[in-house]
Amino acid sequence: MNRVHCYRLLGLSSTAGLEEIKASYRRLARQYHPDFNQENPQAQNHFIRLTEAYQCLKDIFPSQEIKLPNIQEPNIKPQNINSRKKAPNTSQKNSKSNYKQPFSRANYTPNADQDQLLKWQCYEKLREIMKEKRFARAIALVEGLSYRLPFDPEVRQWQAIVYQHKGRQLLQETQLEKAKTYFNKALRTDPYNRLLVAEIQKDLAKVKKATG
Repeated sequence: MNRVHCYRLLGLSSTAGLEEIKASYRRLARQYHPDFNQENPQAQNHFIRLTEAYQCLKDIFPSQEIKLPNIQEPNIKPQNINSRKKAPNTSQKNSKSNYKQPFSRANYTPNADQDQLLKWQCYEKLREIMKEKRFARAIALVEGLSYRLPFDPEVRQWQAIVYQHKGRQLLQETQLEKAKTYFNKALRTDPYNRLLVAEIQKDLAKVKKATG
């Protein structure tokens, strides 16, 4: 996707800055989000193209990349969304189980607020997409969710894991530079998840070995 087409998709001129790009993407992503357009498959495809365009244009501004929040408890298991307390990371064993099965079934209640209901609806879709190994769609979905809930540690964790799986897919296809890019994205997204970081370091070692 060339940059001119990316700007057009977002309804912007080629002189638009990063803040304009982010604002336009947020507005359009809400408009075309799959959960608000379940009867319109074209909306879902457009949502994915919007996310790809945003990612392409965001890479033009590496020095202005948004800093990630300092998340102290990244390994949080899915829980009832009416609870305001985070589940404590009580043991490495629990964290490992959470990492190995990041998209196990979660429960939520029908009387939760709109953002949290959206979160768990996206979660269920994400589980299905990941099982089918449609990682490009998974990325589009979880990135759209992360802009809706930018400080949610569970969403950050899901996002990092999706990036890692995309990186592994690219590694198998010997697209080494792209694989490295996605592994590094995963590290930046969830840098305090020690188990995830350890796994990605192994993945990066494989990339290094493959490049000689």
